[in-house]
Amino acid sequence: MNLYLIRHGESEGNVSGKIQGWDDYPLSELGREQVGLVAQSLHDLPIHYIYSSDLTRAYDTAKAIGRVKNCTVHKWDKVREVYLGPLQGLTRSEIYEQYPEAKEKSIITSGVAGTETNDELTKRCEHVVNQMLLAHRNDHVAIVSHGGFISVFLMYLLTGSQWHSFHRPFQIHNTGITHIEWSKDDSKPIIHYTNNTSHLSPIQEQKSQKGLL
Repeated sequence: MNLYLIRHGESEGNVSGKIQGWDDYPLSELGREQVGLVAQSLHDLPIHYIYSSDLTRAYDTAKAIGRVKNCTVHKWDKVREVYLGPLQGLTRSEIYEQYPEAKEKSIITSGVAGTETNDELTKRCEHVVNQMLLAHRNDHVAIVSHGGFISVFLMYLLTGSQWHSFHRPFQIHNTGITHIEWSKDDSKPIIHYTNNTSHLSPIQEQKSQKGLL
């Protein structure tokens, strides 16, 4: 199986600097531009199935990819962003002021009451892997998700259920693509690349021409 993990385009929550979690925000104007570029970049990849978080910013990203690939998008709540409860809708500075433990650890693994636990996230990751390998061992699949969940998923693949005990080094930018492969006879994945955003070069070139970089 070849699995492509794709983060959603920039959302209005990203623009306002809010930690989103399960809060639902639409794509920003820039996000819609990013989505068009990532969809076109996937045009020649043999993607057979597309799954998406059911949150608007991810689902709208997935639908744009689906139009280019002529694929139906299947909503899947298991690849939704990490649930952050009382931290959702706050900026990082507000979170660190109200919940200093989130700065000492990380927002995702802070342990603040009402947020998704490490065990719950582990079970989600395990379920996603098992379902993908069960249903799509010989397929090329795209999953449109979120930066937090994708980074946790990668750590789970590398370290298993103790993923939260290790430094999480992954930066997943808007519409960043990560390619993971499982061979037909091996349950151990190969990570070909993470956070590929080369498709966004036209936006960077436009900014450069306008003197914004």
